[in-house]
Amino acid sequence: MTPITPPTEAAGLLRRVLALLIDWFASTVVALLAVGVGSYGSGSDALATLIVFVLEVVILMWLTGASFGQRILGLRVVAMDGGRVTFPRVLLRTLLICLVIPALVMDSQGRGLHDRAAGSIVVRR
Repeated sequence: MTPITPPTEAAGLLRRVLALLIDWFASTVVALLAVGVGSYGSGSDALATLIVFVLEVVILMWLTGASFGQRILGLRVVAMDGGRVTFPRVLLRTLLICLVIPALVMDSQGRGLHDRAAGSIVVRR
């Protein structure tokens, strides 16, 4: 079996982590506005942040190819054939990111398990 050649080189780890932190921070702010600042640190706040994060990443990535943080840092997510990532694959990828571990385990191409499962790669625009 021959390895799939990515459409371009994977984006660097630091840039991808920073994009994730921007997405999480933005999701936290939106969640706090939705559930109230007084609940910061509660279980409902954490759940609200996670829900906002999943919605933000899935919707923006499916429609534009990049989450809020990825767009700010000049990244995009593409399928291994260079095309758009389909909605089911975007959803799978995002849910695996929420589990954390799949995003930490990477292959020699710099792709996490979440990208391998979704058949995607994060590249610089």
